[in-house]
Amino acid sequence: MSHTFRAYDAVELAVLERSGFVESVHIGSAVVVAGDGSVVTELGDIKAPIYPRSAVKPFQALASMQAGVPLRGAQVAIACGSHTGSLDHMDVVSGMLKAAGLNESHLGCPAAWPSDSTARAWMVRTEKDKSKLAMSCSGKHAAFLWACRENGWDVAGYLEPNHPMQRAVRTVLEEYTGEKIAHTGVDGCGAPVMSVSLTGLARAFSTLAKAPSDKHANARTATIATSMLDYPWAVEGHGRPNTVVMDKLGVIAKMGAEGVLAMATDTGASVAVKILDGNGRAASLVGLTLLAAYGALDIPEVAGVLDQVVPEVMGGSSRAGSLRLGQAVSALLV
Repeated sequence: MSHTFRAYDAVELAVLERSGFVESVHIGSAVVVAGDGSVVTELGDIKAPIYPRSAVKPFQALASMQAGVPLRGAQVAIACGSHTGSLDHMDVVSGMLKAAGLNESHLGCPAAWPSDSTARAWMVRTEKDKSKLAMSCSGKHAAFLWACRENGWDVAGYLEPNHPMQRAVRTVLEEYTGEKIAHTGVDGCGAPVMSVSLTGLARAFSTLAKAPSDKHANARTATIATSMLDYPWAVEGHGRPNTVVMDKLGVIAKMGAEGVLAMATDTGASVAVKILDGNGRAASLVGLTLLAAYGALDIPEVAGVLDQVVPEVMGGSSRAGSLRLGQAVSALLV
């Protein structure tokens, strides 16, 4: 069976301390690349394949746009996003489907309750059932479907790995990561998930983040980068880690399931993180710290954002500890 890197290839990225006792340790791998794509920080195994999960949604959105989908503004951002299912999120996705001459029933993602509390309360109060529109990946799926309509492709089979839409995604991922896809599986939303290395993922984000200032860049890539920063609420949700990072620091950020995170500054400095146990609670702490240690971000600014995105360790109504950097990362700050 194929697999990602093993525990003996990982390093200590973060620890959770409670009442002076180290309760949990998050091991994993991480890489920082410079604007020219060179590796400047390497922790653990950065060449092993990982499933990037939703971290590659900007490139799935790019494949849809290159297939002719005229996404604009918040539509671009939500196609790149893992949203919370707020009423605003669902309105944007519904509008995309309507523009394609489709509706919620065509979405291949599963139905879900919103993680946004206001939207969930409204659905319960109005006796509505869970909805595909509320599923975190619905924006990506709506963009896929719109591309199918633009090109006359089969709508029913748009999630099959050999469908023209997914072949287009593969082409984009291979171009931006500089790697051949070795493994293809099924993501949680039903779409194909294709393996890349952390280094390839970081390089892809570097190219994405530089695009608005690069006159030779793909114009659609530049649009994706600009839209994610202009509409950060559509990428995740108000108060959520990716949204806060983009809003406060101007850093493109995209989390993926199972502890994956990629971020990049407009200079192309980028980081990719994989927490091996799949728990992503420390990913923002690790990723932002690594970018700051490299000099791509201001440490005091990062500290202010970390206060908003790193979960507190509580004991009743009081703080009982902290989620802090592991030895491998803290050593870079000395």
